[in-house]
Amino acid sequence: MNNLLQTPIEYLKGVGPARGELLRKELGIFKYQDLINFYPSRYIDRTRYYKINELQNSNTEVQVVGKIINIKTVEQKNGKRLVATFADDTGQMELVWFQGQKWIRENLKLNLPYVIFGKTTSFGGIFNMAHPELEPLTEHEQSLRSAMQPVYPSTEKLTQRGVSNRVINKMMQQLFMETQALFVETLPQYLIEELKLIPKNAALFNIHFPKSSDILAKAQFRLKFEELFFIQLQLITKNLVHKHKIKGHVFDKVGENFTNFYNHHLPFDLTNAQKRVLKEIRNDMGNPAQMNRMLQGDVGSGKTIVALMSMLLAKDNGFQSCLMAPTEILANQHFIGLTELAKDLNITIKILTGSVKTAERKIIHEALENGSLDILIGTHALLEDKVQFQNLGLAIIDEQHRFGVEQRSKLWKKNDIPPHVLVMTATPIPRTLAMSLYGDLDISVIDELPPGRKPIQTVHRFDSNRLKVWKFIADEIAKGRQIYIVYPLIQESEKMDYKDLMDGYESLSRDFPLPKYAISIVHGKMKPADKDAEMKRFSQGKTNIMVATTVIEVGVNIPNASVMIIESAERFGLSQLHQLRGRVGRGAEQSYCILMTSQKLSADSKIRMETMVRTNDGFEIAEVDLKLRGPGDIMGTQQSGVLNLQIADIVRDKDILLLARNYAVRLLKDDAQMIKPEHQAMRNVFIEMTKKKNIWNYIS
Repeated sequence: MNNLLQTPIEYLKGVGPARGELLRKELGIFKYQDLINFYPSRYIDRTRYYKINELQNSNTEVQVVGKIINIKTVEQKNGKRLVATFADDTGQMELVWFQGQKWIRENLKLNLPYVIFGKTTSFGGIFNMAHPELEPLTEHEQSLRSAMQPVYPSTEKLTQRGVSNRVINKMMQQLFMETQALFVETLPQYLIEELKLIPKNAALFNIHFPKSSDILAKAQFRLKFEELFFIQLQLITKNLVHKHKIKGHVFDKVGENFTNFYNHHLPFDLTNAQKRVLKEIRNDMGNPAQMNRMLQGDVGSGKTIVALMSMLLAKDNGFQSCLMAPTEILANQHFIGLTELAKDLNITIKILTGSVKTAERKIIHEALENGSLDILIGTHALLEDKVQFQNLGLAIIDEQHRFGVEQRSKLWKKNDIPPHVLVMTATPIPRTLAMSLYGDLDISVIDELPPGRKPIQTVHRFDSNRLKVWKFIADEIAKGRQIYIVYPLIQESEKMDYKDLMDGYESLSRDFPLPKYAISIVHGKMKPADKDAEMKRFSQGKTNIMVATTVIEVGVNIPNASVMIIESAERFGLSQLHQLRGRVGRGAEQSYCILMTSQKLSADSKIRMETMVRTNDGFEIAEVDLKLRGPGDIMGTQQSGVLNLQIADIVRDKDILLLARNYAVRLLKDDAQMIKPEHQAMRNVFIEMTKKKNIWNYIS
């Protein structure tokens, strides 16, 4: 049967070479198979027939049954129009044509029952329909046309060349007659029964010719599930192969460092989320396969403690660990944080970044090689060939989207057996997207904040309220708090941004003058040493206000800073706004984030501001971001190509995605090779899919 589906499209009756070429170029339809998987983008409900006296001036499409009782040509300024009087038992209306009049006039029959379809408008109390679709009632009743009329995606060129929606619909009818809808079932029977899915044949037929909205919903569910299920099968298989092929060190003992820290030195009780995540990590590292886990946790959710405890497990099993961060500021912060947490433990921690002096480097290199150094924190400097570990057992990578694949594999190669890998990110990735893009990583989420953190209060203010905002700043500084004021930085308009920043700084200096107030400034044009000096002044409390471009976006930890003001907030994306807000709220005091914008806001900007004011939940924000920007923008183009979906939508169909993933996991646990007889058809599709980039052509 499949052979027929590989027939080139021009052989389908009613297509031919010219139309075939057009379908190939415009829609990527090469074979019968491609046409079947060319799904309608929407449907028009043709279950209802209107009487003429029920028509409304609402610009919606309606269908009416009646007869043409009169035809005339009317002269107008530029040419003529053809007007027919159409009547049913409740009244009369007019049908109007401006083009193709000769053909229409020759083919219309008077007093024969027709079904007309189109948009109606009212003119001088009489309804008219321009260029209606017309079909004799007898043909209408016999045709394969369904009650829900499909509307297919189209292009300007197709419309110009006469390949209308109706033509595509006719091709589809022809195709189903030729193939007799004999499509091979692709999913195992038990799965179809369990999920009450309609058969493949019925699904494909009803996606194109649904008799009712109910059967259409069933067809859509079946095809969406199938698409997402096969993608998840691919990702999970990749993960399983990784676990079988790539051996890891087995950390089977929980030793004194871990227990001592847990029992005596925890600064606060772990949240349930932290406990759950630690358990997942311990299970992974206790297995002979390499751990490949992603740890997602919002800003301030306590990922650092989880990282330290994982490193203590490595130490207890006789292994070293490293933590790699994308910037020096972040690496320093991890170093300070971890040293503080581990101060009462008998372990050595060092930091290696570009600014570490040669003499100190030598000492670090030696300590790494003789095994006296337990934990090394650093930037890309960790990847240099000179950096050799005695036995690296765990590599933690912070904000992994900033590191390329080659860089990560360099870390692996520092050992015969690769270390366990834990990837940490404070950028919440919506669950649906994470499952579709990082489905081959195991994912842990810390989804609750440590006790004692007050939620940050966020407000949106227009530039016209600036005086009130400045008064609020003065009040907070009087309480001994510190303030961030952040300006956007957009590459193309760097000069303008620099000017905005400097203008802002100058007007602030006037409103908050020395010696009562002191202001720090940090921007991209400064030398690194000057930046660090300014950051230091602020963190030591010598300045009250820090004016900056987004260099402070990641990882700056100043508990006394309680207000974040974001200038021109409409120029930032949601995830950036959320990251910036996370710079405050790190102490016990109530913190505030103030979004300053101009009066004129686009619809998207309004949604972004409302979302920030409404919620502090990074995952909820990431979901809104995904709806606004789509998967491609969030992940960057090179990764969004994975999601070339034909019918499912990763945002709207996330429940189906979760279901598909759960079933894929269950099936592969039971039969990883898909060799059971009931999985044969599915295995065939899977093999075809892995060969081809565009998976959909091989599912029928």
